[in-house]
Amino acid sequence: REPLTITFVTGNQKKLNEVRAILTSDCRIPFNVTANPIDLDELQSDMPEKIAAAKCRLAARIIGGPVLVDDTSLCFTALGGMPGPYIKWFQDQIGAEGLVRMLEGFTDKTAWAQCSVAFSPGPGAEPCVFIGRTDGVIVDGVGEGGFGWDAIFAPVETGKTFGQMR
Repeated sequence: REPLTITFVTGNQKKLNEVRAILTSDCRIPFNVTANPIDLDELQSDMPEKIAAAKCRLAARIIGGPVLVDDTSLCFTALGGMPGPYIKWFQDQIGAEGLVRMLEGFTDKTAWAQCSVAFSPGPGAEPCVFIGRTDGVIVDGVGEGGFGWDAIFAPVETGKTFGQMR
């Protein structure tokens, strides 16, 4: 039987490697995960699951087959959940150090990271959205590994940032 090919919409090799590892480890259903770095128009919303679903519908129409998309948020409690799904633009504009400085006037440094992953079997199918959340705190940058803000986010009870865990 031919393995199911799923197109993960990303241009990020690290994300592709993670998704491949997750979908192919101990799985009785064989998957072939390919990447396509198409730039999707993104719904502007403070609800990441809606953003992921909208991106997935659009990607399924463009690709014409099974697709997987993700939308990552970093939410600061002191700022009512912002920057949230806009984290990519904040990161690009002010960097990880700027994100830390945003909380300088607040005693509450708690935050949560949320990843919304959406899958669609193809055009016209309603996407399934899966949400993962990790609670933590924002700290001065520590660690080199991972993605853009991994060095400033430390999950609760780990004593390490995502950047240190990689």
